[in-house]
Amino acid sequence: QVRLVESGGGLVQAGGSLRLSCAASVRTFRFLKMAWFRQAPGKEREFVAAIWWDRRDDPIYGDSVKGRFTMVRDDAASTAYLQMNNLKPEDTAVYYCASGLISTVSISSVRAYSDWGQGTQVTVSS
Repeated sequence: QVRLVESGGGLVQAGGSLRLSCAASVRTFRFLKMAWFRQAPGKEREFVAAIWWDRRDDPIYGDSVKGRFTMVRDDAASTAYLQMNNLKPEDTAVYYCASGLISTVSISSVRAYSDWGQGTQVTVSS
């Protein structure tokens, strides 16, 4: 298994920005697909962003965050990042980092990932 640790969450005013980090304790980080999901109270876990291990310049995003969030990965540091700009109260949720190896499941599905972090809380006030 891969141990994932998220950080960078907090309280921010609407329109502000935050950067989340996900550190992985594995030497084969460069061969993992990485993703961010979020879950608000009373809702299902929602896809936010993901990057294939071999398509690092072509991340994909959920419709609700496209144009506002940016995901990047630093393989030398075994770390993935999520830059969140123009935050809205609707973005309030626990954000989770996830990783997985080769799978036929859609990259936007929670079923494509075998390892998950503990989550970091993001709260956006109006």
